[in-house]
Amino acid sequence: MMQRPTTRRRPGWQPGYSRDTRRWIVMVIVLIGSLVIYAVERWMRTPDAPVVGSALVVDGDTLVIDHIRIRLVGIDAPELDQNCTDAWGRDWPCGRQASAQLRSHVRSSTLTCRPQSLDQFGRTLAICTLPDGSDINAWMVAQGWAVSYGRGAPYGAEQAEAKSARRGIWAGSFMPPYEWRRQHPRGGD
Repeated sequence: MMQRPTTRRRPGWQPGYSRDTRRWIVMVIVLIGSLVIYAVERWMRTPDAPVVGSALVVDGDTLVIDHIRIRLVGIDAPELDQNCTDAWGRDWPCGRQASAQLRSHVRSSTLTCRPQSLDQFGRTLAICTLPDGSDINAWMVAQGWAVSYGRGAPYGAEQAEAKSARRGIWAGSFMPPYEWRRQHPRGGD
C-alpha cells in the first residue's frame, strides 16, 4: 500500500480564501454597511432647521431654496406636461398654469419652509409660508391648482372649497396628478 504525501499546513490556515482576500471582503462589507447607515440617516431622518429664502419654482408643488429641493407636503399639483379639460371640453396646460400661479404667488418673497421629512427622491417635504405667515400649500389647494394629497388629506377643507367654486383645475375635468404620473413614467422624480 502506498502512502499519500502529506502537506504541511500553516497554523490557522483554512481552505478557501487567502488571508488578504478575507481582509478585502471584510473591508468591503464594512464600507457597504457604513454607506447603508449613512443613507438611512440622510434619507429617513426629519430635517431640523427651517429653510428660509427666495424660491425658484420648479413646478406646482416643488421649489428650490438655497440648493435645497423642497416638495410642498400634503398637496399634489398637475405635472408640468399635464393637460386638463375645461368646461367646454378643450385641453389646456394645467400643469404649466399651476406652476405659473405658484410662481406669481410667491414672487420674490422670502419664504420659510418647515421640513416634515424627506421623500424617496431626497426632497425635503415641507409646509412653506410667506412673510405674512400664510400657508402656500393651503393656498395652492384653495385656488384649485393642486389637490390635497397624503395621509388624512391635510387640505381637505380647502379642496372642498375650490371644488365647489370650480376654481383652477376644478373648472373642468382632470386626471389626478398621481394617476397621470403612473401613466406617464419619467424615471426620477
